[in-house]
Amino acid sequence: MEYDKNKTCCFIGHRKINETDRFRADLYAIIEDLIITNAVCNFLFGSRSDFNDLCFEIVTELKEKHPQIIRVYVRAEFPYINDDYRDYLLEKYEDTYYPEHMVDAGRAAYVERNYEMINNSDYCICYYDESYAPPRRRNSHRDLTDYQPKSGTKIAYEYAVKKCCQVINVFTGN
Repeated sequence: MEYDKNKTCCFIGHRKINETDRFRADLYAIIEDLIITNAVCNFLFGSRSDFNDLCFEIVTELKEKHPQIIRVYVRAEFPYINDDYRDYLLEKYEDTYYPEHMVDAGRAAYVERNYEMINNSDYCICYYDESYAPPRRRNSHRDLTDYQPKSGTKIAYEYAVKKCCQVINVFTGN
């Protein structure tokens, strides 16, 4: 899908967030400022995080005041969907797509999906806690050694910074 990158914002964040009324109000103000000041009207969403869900709720509220908003669900799963699933998604979003280059991404599908959203956005609102690390994982069921995986949010955040996307990290540490 092609959207005007200068008018597009994506959201990247940890699965769990510390949501307070103040945090929600601040995030609402940041998103609305992008709409009013920078004419941002395209919002790309992933899935599987409390932060994503909160951003979707806020953008949906803002859509009542700013009907030009387009909410796009960028799928990391299901490259081909039937009409029923498409209709279900389009009850909430104005558009959905699966990036063609991801068909064989396998376990990296979510990382690749985040890259896709960042590549197509001029703004990236992140909820990134530098001190967060996912739980350690074992190499395999038979192997007794383990390793520290990188946070998917960290990978996306670093990529957005490298791509010179305008990154707005809303993590406050409270």
